[in-house]
Amino acid sequence: MAQNSLTKEEKQTPASQHEGSVRSMLIIGTLFFIFGFITWLNSVLIPYLRIACELNNFESYLVAFAFYVAYLVMAIPSAWVLKATGFKRGMSVGLGVIAVGALVFIPAAMTRTYSFFLIGLFIQGTGLAILQTAVNPYVTILGPRESAAKRISIMGICNKVAGALAPLIMGAIILENADELEKSLAGMSAAQQALELDNLASEVITPYLIMAGVLVVLAVLVSFSALPEVDTDQEDETVASANSNKKSVFQFPHLLLGAFTLFLYVGVEVMAGDTVISYGAAQGIALSEAKVFTTYTMVAMLIGYVIGIFAIPKYISQSKALQVSAVLGVVFALVALFTDGYVSVLFISLLGLANALMWPAIWPLAIADLGRFTKIGSSLLIMGIAGGAVLPLVYGWLADTIDPHQAYWIMVPCYLFILYFAVYGHKIRTRAQVSGDLPL
Repeated sequence: MAQNSLTKEEKQTPASQHEGSVRSMLIIGTLFFIFGFITWLNSVLIPYLRIACELNNFESYLVAFAFYVAYLVMAIPSAWVLKATGFKRGMSVGLGVIAVGALVFIPAAMTRTYSFFLIGLFIQGTGLAILQTAVNPYVTILGPRESAAKRISIMGICNKVAGALAPLIMGAIILENADELEKSLAGMSAAQQALELDNLASEVITPYLIMAGVLVVLAVLVSFSALPEVDTDQEDETVASANSNKKSVFQFPHLLLGAFTLFLYVGVEVMAGDTVISYGAAQGIALSEAKVFTTYTMVAMLIGYVIGIFAIPKYISQSKALQVSAVLGVVFALVALFTDGYVSVLFISLLGLANALMWPAIWPLAIADLGRFTKIGSSLLIMGIAGGAVLPLVYGWLADTIDPHQAYWIMVPCYLFILYFAVYGHKIRTRAQVSGDLPL
């Protein structure tokens, strides 16, 4: 009788538990791969839609805005969805929502209507907001806490590898012969132009149909998988009652500064990845060559990520790593601004190296010492991802107003503020310290 009352988990042998953990990690790794692939497709969609829908720079960067603003607008609704569905089913819901966004690309391409593309991107961003909120807790629980950093690093590598492959694969499909087409459009009649642009727009139909089908299959597989459920409500009840004199998350200056720092970081990261192809074209580099520059950015981030795995905290602290990253960001941005051609474009791509360690460094510094406010603090930081919506759009406006090269000056103050947070901002625990001296 006692043996029959054992739970399924208690009956598992260490070998079967290990096997289940590996299967779960493969599922989560696949989802992180999807994050990276879909996110960095924007770098190819921006120049593609600029041609297909006859846009200026500002209008084309609405691609990034529509995608990333979903993280801000849908953050709270996503939490409601997960509360109703649970985290495991929430993953399936997120995948299904992304599939719907992919399907919206079909009528968008058939009618060559830019607003439909933006709606599809917003829906995809919404699905990713749900999916990321649901999937991140699993990285921590799928194994011992002391090896969590290793698992996070593996997930990050899955994400960046996908980010490197996405522009190569999609660029080869939808930007093939784009240079010749763009040159020949000026000599065509209005009817010929419309026909050629309609043909160009239709190039996304097949890949997005395939993408939607893969996402639906994954949604079903995740739904029937053996992933354990996460009980975050129970975790909240046992959080230590630190900061008993605090009544609001807004009483933590280091968190607020961290959220703004994350906003700036995501903005410059998206600019480095999503604008570099269009910038290369503006520097006179053919799109057939420029389409690989985002891959260079992702490879640079991947190298930085691997360096972080071995260096933090053994050789360098998180705050020092953030300081070094911010300084590299300032230096690389200035080199890009004071050079031209391939060198300038290459240093925009190299910003991936400067950006690689910023997320894993900013997050723990901003969320430190929050106690029972940790969960709401995490939500506030997630909303900082909206920087990827706002700053590339500002860049696009500056690119039209000034030029695509000098528009990168917007990056310099962003990296300087990140440096401020790395050196001083993360130490601030009271409002009085904002304008006063900081403890050494």
